Amino acid sequence: MNSNFLALRPLMRAYQRRFAANLTDHQAAMMARGLPKREKLIGVEDIIVVASGKGGVGKSTVAANFACSLAKLGKRVGLLDGDIFGPSIPLLMNVHSEPLLNSRNLMIPPQNYNVKCLSMGMLTPPDQAIIWRGPLVMSAVQRLLKGAEWGPLDVLVIDTPPGTGDVHLSLTQHTHITGVILVSTPHAAAVEVTLRGAKMFEKLKVPIFGLVENMRFSICDNCKQRIEFFKDASSSKSLPDRLISLPLNSHIAECGEEGVPVVIKYPDTDYSTLFTQLAGHILQVMEERKTASGQDFRP
Repeated sequence: MNSNFLALRPLMRAYQRRFAANLTDHQAAMMARGLPKREKLIGVEDIIVVASGKGGVGKSTVAANFACSLAKLGKRVGLLDGDIFGPSIPLLMNVHSEPLLNSRNLMIPPQNYNVKCLSMGMLTPPDQAIIWRGPLVMSAVQRLLKGAEWGPLDVLVIDTPPGTGDVHLSLTQHTHITGVILVSTPHAAAVEVTLRGAKMFEKLKVPIFGLVENMRFSICDNCKQRIEFFKDASSSKSLPDRLISLPLNSHIAECGEEGVPVVIKYPDTDYSTLFTQLAGHILQVMEERKTASGQDFRP
C-alpha cells in the first residue's frame, strides 16, 4: 500500500470523526447566521422542483410537459430553466425572445402554451458558452427567480440541472420549495445518482413527491406490444414512490425539436394522459397538505 496513503489515514479518521458528530444547538444557530433567509416568492403560491441526479434522463422534457399539463388543468403556471450552462427550455417551449423589463426593472417572462417561461438561454447568444464559477451561477439563479415578475402564479415549475450542485443549494436556501419530482430511467447508473439527489433533498428538509420513471418501455406502433428495455429494475426499489412510468415515445424527439410539448401537439395519446394524471395527483397532494396544516388553498 502507498506510504503516502498510510500517512494520511490518521487525518482522514480525524476528519470523519469531526464531521460525523452531531451539532449542538449553539453550533447550528451560529452556522445558520451565514445562510440567506428563506423568503416566499411574491405572487407565487407553490414551487415545484424537477430534478435528477443523472443527465440525459428526460428531466427537461418532463418539466415542460408537466408545466403544460398543469396549465391545461386551469392553473396559472410558470417554468423557470435553472440549468445555467445547458438551458433547453427555450427550445422545448419555443420561447427565444429576450424578456422585457417593467418599471421596477423586473423581467417579464415570455409566455407560450399558457406557461410563463424564463431561461438563461433567452439572455445569452445560443452560440456562446457560459463559463462561470459557483458564485456567479448562484447569482444568476437568484436573478431569474427573484428578478422577474412571476405572479400571479399557482405553480412555478423549476427545471434544475443534473447533480447536487450550486443551483439546488441556492434554490433551497433562498425560497420555500413545496416539493420535488425526481426523474430517472431504471438504468442502475441513473438510479444510483438519483438516490444521491434524493438524499440531498432529505437533508435539506425539502419534501419529495415521488419519482417519474422515464424510458422504461416502448409500445410497438404495429402490434401495440409493450417492449421492456430494463428487465430487472430492482435497483430502483430504493428510490421514492413511483408517480408514473413513461414510455419512450416516438413523438418526443419530433416535438422537442419543433418546440411543441407532446401534451400540446398530441393531447389524446397515452403519453399525454399520463402527464394529466401526474399533474392532477400533485395538485391533490398539495391541497391535502395545506388542508392538513390549516392553510387556505385558494389561489
